Amino acid sequence: DFIVTFFIYTVKGIKMSKFSRREFVYMMAILGAAPVFANSHTRMVETTKKIEDYYKLKPFGNARFIHMTDSHAQLLPVYFREPSVNLGFYGNLGKPPHIVGEKLLDYYGIKGNKRLEYAYSCVNFEEHAKVMGRTGGFAQIKTVVDYLRDSFGKDKTLMLDGGDTWQGSATALYTRGKDMVGAMNLLGVDVAVGHWEFTYKAEEVLENIKALNAEFLAQNIFVKEDSMMNGVEAFDEDSGHAFKPYTIKTLGKARVAIIGQAFPYTTIANPQRFIPDWTFGIKEDSMQEIVDMIRETEKPDAVIVLSHNGFDTDKKMAEVCTGIDFIMGGHTHDGVPEAVPVKNPDGTTYVCNAGSNGKFLNVLDLDIQNGKIKDFKFTLLPIFSDLIPENKEMKKYIEDVRLPYLKELTRPIATTEETLFRRGNFNGSWDQIICDALIDVKGAQISLSPGFRWGTSVMPNQTITFDDLMTQTAMTYPETYARDIKGSEIKLILEDVADNLFNEDPFYQQGGDMVRTGGISYKINPKGKMGERITDIVLTKTGMKIEANKSYKVAGWSTVGAQSEGEPVWETVETYLKNVKHISKLKVDTPDIIGVTGNPGII
Repeated sequence: DFIVTFFIYTVKGIKMSKFSRREFVYMMAILGAAPVFANSHTRMVETTKKIEDYYKLKPFGNARFIHMTDSHAQLLPVYFREPSVNLGFYGNLGKPPHIVGEKLLDYYGIKGNKRLEYAYSCVNFEEHAKVMGRTGGFAQIKTVVDYLRDSFGKDKTLMLDGGDTWQGSATALYTRGKDMVGAMNLLGVDVAVGHWEFTYKAEEVLENIKALNAEFLAQNIFVKEDSMMNGVEAFDEDSGHAFKPYTIKTLGKARVAIIGQAFPYTTIANPQRFIPDWTFGIKEDSMQEIVDMIRETEKPDAVIVLSHNGFDTDKKMAEVCTGIDFIMGGHTHDGVPEAVPVKNPDGTTYVCNAGSNGKFLNVLDLDIQNGKIKDFKFTLLPIFSDLIPENKEMKKYIEDVRLPYLKELTRPIATTEETLFRRGNFNGSWDQIICDALIDVKGAQISLSPGFRWGTSVMPNQTITFDDLMTQTAMTYPETYARDIKGSEIKLILEDVADNLFNEDPFYQQGGDMVRTGGISYKINPKGKMGERITDIVLTKTGMKIEANKSYKVAGWSTVGAQSEGEPVWETVETYLKNVKHISKLKVDTPDIIGVTGNPGII
């Protein structure tokens, strides 16, 4: 059976009999008992059950925040395998979210609870997926959101969207994000921030924001001075903010400030050519100035940052910026079942993250008394699609959005007996297919594929459809390339991405995972110095080491600088899959990782 009452844990995962919620962690409220038949291939759900039987939270507090992030345009329920590699080092060694598999289950004391095992970890993924099916889905999410909002009080509830919502599916690409704007409006989102939203053209972004019912915030995006001189509009011409930096919301009798934080490295990680007039950055000094100003002039009862920094970056921001009560974060796709406390000179800030692909909702309930947060409860709420009735209005909207493209989306391409997934610091099986396709179709020796964290999973013995393929490749700069690159440049590329991922300072980490590779193997020391992490790069076909001054034919896609001239990568991969027809005994190229013995971030 599903869990009836979850426990309260410290950051070290110790069960407490007495606690203060401001110091320890409220992980899960009463959800009720859900049937799980672990040895059956048939999922059985009591049809007489209602949404409140599984998602009824104990009444608490007087202000509620519902938070989702990184849905990546997945309107339908999906399979999504959590990572088996999510390495943390230095101050983040052995701390959430850098704990995976059995170690994660031990850390949170949930081993043996099949529902939570399936939600939070990759343990027994295929077995659980057969029984419990898909997670997420906007029709299911709307049912839960409406229930959480109505049962607590609409006037006391705020719905937050943490970004990466308009990209990640074929329909989002075809409609330039408009399908997701409509879904957000139906969902009742109140406040939003962005990242992949900015991979559309600036005029499209502004058009979508105009159609969005929610307030779109960003304290860390500014209009370039020369662009303003040439007539580009800013939200505030004096400060240069491109968008509204914060908002004040009244929830019942409480006044709460929400500050927006967009992904700070957008114009480095994604093409600036689409948004040439805007600059991005972490802007921690600007954040502190805004927090101080809000505290002094607005005198809110709580200050919340809606962020797309990534979990470790949010933790550092919580350390260096004071006066923030909670950071509701995204970008790194980490489903963290706790509000992690971070100490700073002024007190404690709690950092939260709501996973990805519509798999979770964060629910933060605040007890605000006399202008301060007296207490709180935090729940990372898994969205089990088999327990939740679809909202009819959202279901109809999704059907209408998909109808013009349905024949194309459902077109079969190949079959697989392997689990296809992407998420993890190094190569996933989906990434390997992309890398193999680039080598095969482009006639290359080596392939490179970006370490994107978006992309759903395909279960064994399923047909791979065009819809599935587009969850891995649907983006506005999908063009492929094949060119000669020197061995020294290949090493430099690997070193640069490794530094973005494993830099000791979280403010220099740009999120994402290691570049995926085909045709080569290598050794990596994540704790090495810049330029010294990557060694022994070898061509897997010949066993020969890469030579610095020798050129190799390299194929890839998704160039951030100048646009490549090749076909979109989904055409490359489809050509390959149609030739292969069936995926079996897939060999996933993974590097030899040095210095991770005992690290709980890797299985």
